[in-house]
Order: sequence, then C-alpha cells, then structure tokens
Amino acid sequence: MAVLAEILAAQPFWFWAGLAAALLAVEAATGTGWLLWPAASAGVVALAALVLDLGWMGQAVLFAVLTLVTTFGARRFFPRGEAAAAGDINDTSARLLGQPARSVSAFHHGEGRIALDGKEWAAELEGGGALAAEAEVEVTGIRGAILQVRRRH
Repeated sequence: MAVLAEILAAQPFWFWAGLAAALLAVEAATGTGWLLWPAASAGVVALAALVLDLGWMGQAVLFAVLTLVTTFGARRFFPRGEAAAAGDINDTSARLLGQPARSVSAFHHGEGRIALDGKEWAAELEGGGALAAEAEVEVTGIRGAILQVRRRH
C-alpha cells in the first residue's frame, strides 16, 4: 500500500492513466459494462492531475464522484433494458430467425443445405420429407449449427 501511495504522490498522472488502462483492459476482456465508466473516470482524473494540484485525497474524491456520476448517469441515459430488448448485436444466429432463404440443392429425408446472407448452412425441413433445389424457405429455428426451415408459400 505504501508503494502505491508513493507512486501516486510522485507520478499522479501515470498512476491514474495506468488504473484507467487496467480497468479498460478488464472491461474489454469481460464485456460487462460495469468497468467502462470507472475507467473513463480514472482517465479524467489523470488529465486533471496534470493541470490541477489536487493532492492524493482530492484525486481520490474526484475519482469516486466521477465514477458515481458517470455510472448512474449511464444507467439513466443508456438503460440496459433497451439493449437487451434490441438483442445482442454479436448474436448473429438470432437475427436469422424469420429470414427467407433458398435451398442450395434438393433436400432428402428432411436434410439439406440453404443459402442465406451469402453463406451456406446445414438445414432441416420441418416435418421432414423432400424439397426441390432452389425452393424458397424460411428459417424457423436453430439447433446448434443447423437451421430449421419450412417451405414458403
């Protein structure tokens, strides 16, 4: 603890910049959203330490206040509920549901391949059976890496 206090007293900018970088690295690794605002707050305190003589106590108070304000402000203006309702932008499989596609080749025993978004996918036909090549289908579900489809009428 004494070493941190010495670093903070001798090089406040680098202490806060290092803390901001460490928090941002952990945030990037976990993607939780909880450490983004403390990382930004530490960055602001680093810049404040360059131009203001706040002392270690003033810097700590500024960091605490900024962290609280930015975290609660972000929760107010960027609610997580809206992001969850919109879906995860990294979940590409969820956006495939309901999409029209076409069969690449004939389906036999309810199994075949479809073309969707410029890619070929393994697919299962609802109810099994055969399906001609180039037939129009719609994605109705996903089971692992296999798309479940039905005929489009």
